[in-house]
Amino acid sequence: MGEEELERSEVEAVLETRRELGASYDAALVESFADRIERAVEKRTADAMWSRDLRRAQTDSSGKRQLALGIVSTVMAVPISITLGVNDNLGALLVSWAGIVGVNVAHALQGRSER
Repeated sequence: MGEEELERSEVEAVLETRRELGASYDAALVESFADRIERAVEKRTADAMWSRDLRRAQTDSSGKRQLALGIVSTVMAVPISITLGVNDNLGALLVSWAGIVGVNVAHALQGRSER
């Protein structure tokens, strides 16, 4: 366990120390133990916030990549469509568009599975 995490044995040690030293040390023991609890809570809170921020950044990044892929796909699809359309090559045009759509769908589904 980490330095800041509280173990059950530590709680038991504080209680045993209190029994041995008597009531005259209660305030010092309680204050020391309260400080340890506060540090443990602060560490857990910081870890949870960091984890949440990391997930949010990954989600934002995934959305930006999806948008970029959509824009690039559209830009690339225009000259492909013009070239194949002028040559009356409908089969090649359909295969090209199916590939573009397939890449975008695969990327979108990959982004959802990562969340």
